[in-house]
Amino acid sequence: MFEKAILGMAFLRIFSGSLEILVALIILKLNNVEKALVVNSSLALIGPLILITTTSIGLIGMADKISFTKIIWVFIGIAFILYGVKSG
Repeated sequence: MFEKAILGMAFLRIFSGSLEILVALIILKLNNVEKALVVNSSLALIGPLILITTTSIGLIGMADKISFTKIIWVFIGIAFILYGVKSG
């Protein structure tokens, strides 16, 4: 049997991947660069949310095995990743 944290993380990644495929199909159907760019930009909001949520679920699943300080360091790392990607 799988741990609940593993199932939650896997479900979120399956959802995220399915959403990516759905958006790709919508972009093909639109066949318009301007509209496709708007649809694609919506994924820029969803990606970081999936990353933060998946990481949070994993950390909650490990809460008894990892110190609070290390959890804070992980979230600081995520914040740096998001800042680096968004500040281009």
